[in-house]
Amino acid sequence: MTVTQRKSDWHPADIIAALRKKGTTIASLSRESGLHSSTLSNALTRPWPKGEWLIAECLKIHPSKIWPSRYFDRKTGALIDRKSKIRESKL
Repeated sequence: MTVTQRKSDWHPADIIAALRKKGTTIASLSRESGLHSSTLSNALTRPWPKGEWLIAECLKIHPSKIWPSRYFDRKTGALIDRKSKIRESKL
């Protein structure tokens, strides 16, 4: 994808609808992931790699398909490795 062909991020309602089509909700996915029921909704409005990956894995797609603005360099169009920014669990 070139810089001039930049795609827009999915609307939060589209993400919620896609999760519903998979038979789940953002709250259920949050709880299944060991988070408070409202925590995962943060990824809908602001960058949060862990939440983005949880949602994308549930939808069986790469998070760059949902949030291209967060995963592609604005100048070069190169894919950014945001998964490396996820902190390890303290278990």
